[in-house]
Parts: sequence; C-alpha cells; structure tokens
Amino acid sequence: MATRSPFAEIPQAPPDPILGITEAFLADPNPDKVNLGVGVYQNEEGKVPILKCVTEAQRRWLAKEDSKGYLPIDGVKAYNRHVQRLVLGDDSPAIAEGRAVTVQTLGGTGALRVGAELLSRFVPGRTVWVSTPSWENHRAVFEAAGHTVNQYPYYDPRSHDLDFVEMAGRIGQLAEGSVVLLHTCCHNPSGVDPSRDEWLKLRDVVQSRGLIPFFDFAYQGLGDGLDEDAFAVRAFVEAGIPCLIANSFSKSFSMYRERVGGLTIVTDSAKEAAGVLSQLKRLVRANVSNPPSFGAQAIALILDDPELDALWRSELDQMRARIRKMREMFAAILGGMGLDRDFSFIARQKGMFSFLGLPVEAVHRLRKEFSIYAVDSSRVCVAAMNERNVHRICEAVKAVAS
Repeated sequence: MATRSPFAEIPQAPPDPILGITEAFLADPNPDKVNLGVGVYQNEEGKVPILKCVTEAQRRWLAKEDSKGYLPIDGVKAYNRHVQRLVLGDDSPAIAEGRAVTVQTLGGTGALRVGAELLSRFVPGRTVWVSTPSWENHRAVFEAAGHTVNQYPYYDPRSHDLDFVEMAGRIGQLAEGSVVLLHTCCHNPSGVDPSRDEWLKLRDVVQSRGLIPFFDFAYQGLGDGLDEDAFAVRAFVEAGIPCLIANSFSKSFSMYRERVGGLTIVTDSAKEAAGVLSQLKRLVRANVSNPPSFGAQAIALILDDPELDALWRSELDQMRARIRKMREMFAAILGGMGLDRDFSFIARQKGMFSFLGLPVEAVHRLRKEFSIYAVDSSRVCVAAMNERNVHRICEAVKAVAS
C-alpha cells in the first residue's frame, strides 16, 4: 500500500505582496511600465548599479584570493571591524573598551534573525514592539524566532508625519525588558524619521523604562550622510544603553545579492561582550555554519583602501543626492498640477520610500490603466523614479487622485 506523503497537508502560503507586484510588472507588455514597488536603488537609467568602487574591489580581490576555505564563524575580521567603525564611530568608547561585538550576517535580515534568536534564548518572554507601519518582514522574523510582536504608534497618515507624542507615550508604557525595534534612519516604509531632539527624548524614555533597543540600520548614508544617519545609535550607546544593531550594506554599496550585513551588540563590559560573542557564534553555527566570503571581502577591501573608500563615499553621496532630487521633482511637478491634494510632504521625507496617501482603489488603477506598480498601501520606492519616467508617474497620480 502506498504511503501518504508527509507533505500532503501543507497548505499553499499566500504570495509575498511585493514579489507578486514584481511578477505582474514583468508580465506587463507595456514598454513604459514602472515598478515602484520593489525596494532597491535604481540609477537614472532604471538599473540597479554596480558601483565603480565595487567593480575595482572585486577585480582586486579575485586577483589576490588564494583559497576557497571556510571563513571564521563570525565572518571576515576586517569587515566586522569596519561595521563597528561605521555604525558606532571611529572614536567610540564601546569599541575601545571591547564592549561591542559584531558577527557578519546574511544581509540585514540575517542580522535581525540572529539577534532575535539570541534574545529568544537568553532573555525569553520579552514582547517585541515594532512601529506602525513597519517593514513587512519584521513581524515574520521575530515571530519565527518565537517572539510575540506588538506595535507602537508611529506614522500619522493625515499629516504624513511622525506622531511622536503617541509614539513616545506608548513606548513609555511598555513593560520593563520589552524589546523596541527602531528604524535608525530612512524609515521603511514611510520615509519619516524622528528629529535629533526626538531621538534624545526617546533615548531617555527607553533608558528610564529599562527597555532593550534593537536598531534596524539598513540605509546608512541615504538619509543625511554616514555620520548623520548614525546619530540615534550613537546617542543610545553613548548613554550606556545596551543595544542590538542590525546593519546592511545592500543599499549603500548596491550589493543586494551578495547579502552583506552585520549584527553588532553593545554590552556593559568586555566580559559581557565575550559571552555574547560566544553565543552568537553558536547561533550562526547552528543556522548557516559560517558566512559567505565574496561580498564582505570586497567591502573590507574598499574600506581598507583610502582611495576606494573616498570613491565609495562619493558614489554614495551621488545616490543620496539623486533620491533627494527625485523627491523634490516629484513633489514640485504634482504641486504644479492644480490638485486639491498636497504632495509636498514627499520632499520633506528621507530615504528610498514614501506613502503617496492614495486609497487602494487608486493604486490598482495605477497598475491597470497606467502600468505603474506600487504596493497596495501606496508605498512607493522614490529611488525607482528618474527624469524619464517622473512626469508620466505624476500624470498617472493626478488621474487617480483627482
């Protein structure tokens, strides 16, 4: 008698909302179609660029690589050193005192997952709080690691701005030991960040309540600058608050497929740090054994070389400036179309994403009538706009928003 398959009762999972949009986009025969749903930086030609510094670093690494042996469990040492330097600052006491530890991870998502598993194993029973709204994968990552996930107020769709009073008030009511996930800069999906004064107030709230801050730092350099975007993390660390920081270089180096990320944990002492690192290595070992080499080696080579480091910073500045230019152009064109709706908030926001504030019916019309693809929430990737498509996008938005 045939044995029933053990997989027969596994149901079909719902499709990923963003990947589904990309599939529909790819199937659309319209040559003027635009995909504003996918969250990657695109250049003026509508392509995900390979940076010049990355091309040169890859060439140099391939010329010098003499082994395909395993990396250490925690990754490329030089890479981890640069992660700490960029995130915490060159003169960070946490680095100098050995209180910060870093492991190389499979992108920012991998860093979130490793950190979530560490918390689940050693500080269990802590509810994780994420912003309303947040990156859609945040909840999935933390729930998969066994955490209960709740939400704190963040974005006000009426003002298209941060609802700081509600945010700070709710965080100030959380139980001691709760984990608060904070977007360090370029909030995904809203593009709205706290001001420096607001970050300092949040720091005081988190410290007074004994909360555990977990920073998602995926867009360093695409907001105001490398050091400017690190303000929140550094302010918390300087105040002596132990924290976790998941960073990604996917966007800032345009190396999405190489999965270059890191998890940094700042502790109270070098002794604590040593214990944390030992357990992080066990988690990495149990999940992926050890990380891949190529992307991290290329980034370490860039950041070790003054010439390539300067080239990267210049290219990153150009990426940030292009996003800012498209924000301003998009808002200005819509502002000149005589619409009742005000889109000037787009120019005030930062990073790759913003909500258009359109109802789902209007978003569907953008797809069906104009071949312009956005997430149902009306979140768009501003970095997918360019001078060739922005006027057409604005005309379509005008048509569905009128």
